[in-house]
Amino acid sequence: MTKVHPFIIANGSSRVDASCCPTTTTSSLCTTKYLTSKRETFTIWMKSLVMQGNGCTAFDANGEVVYRIDNYDNKHSNEVYLMDLRGKLLFTVCEKKMCGFPSWKGYESNHNIGANKPTFQVRKSCRFVLGSKVSLYKVTMRSVSDCYSLEGSNGNSASAFIVRDNNGGIVAEAKQKQSSSGVVLGDDVMTLFVEAHVDHSFIMALVIVYGLIRYQL
Repeated sequence: MTKVHPFIIANGSSRVDASCCPTTTTSSLCTTKYLTSKRETFTIWMKSLVMQGNGCTAFDANGEVVYRIDNYDNKHSNEVYLMDLRGKLLFTVCEKKMCGFPSWKGYESNHNIGANKPTFQVRKSCRFVLGSKVSLYKVTMRSVSDCYSLEGSNGNSASAFIVRDNNGGIVAEAKQKQSSSGVVLGDDVMTLFVEAHVDHSFIMALVIVYGLIRYQL
């Protein structure tokens, strides 16, 4: 049986690169320690390590668990919590519906839900391309100067998605994972690429949103 990742180091922790965030950067993504100065690759398994229940586990390139979501017996929860390996809360993602249209709000751990504006909000985009196999979602940040788009695939690989900045540049991309021997794994296992100087925890919060959209969490 093909393994999702070759090994897990139980005492792994998120890496911090002190030089990763240049003082000249203008991106609001560069706000926490969860970023590096080079492109990073993660393996995303849409399962919790707790009894393989509902949730999500993210491994870095060394096979260490760096992020986790544990929903236990709940499926498609209205509130999902992103944690690091040690259980520190990083983001809370809430799904809301207004007039039948869903939206998703993400709050950083140090912000009270409902008491403050969310760190980001995701809504279905009004843009529509005839015959397109891509679902578009607009990501607006607390800082109105920044916005991003989440592009999900409606094709054969439903787990694939791209995150673009407001200039159209790709900041993160997820693809269905293949083993070293070329075996394509299931839709619940992805390879996630995150560009340099991009906050990994923010991208993982968008992974939560996409998992909720796809009814995988």
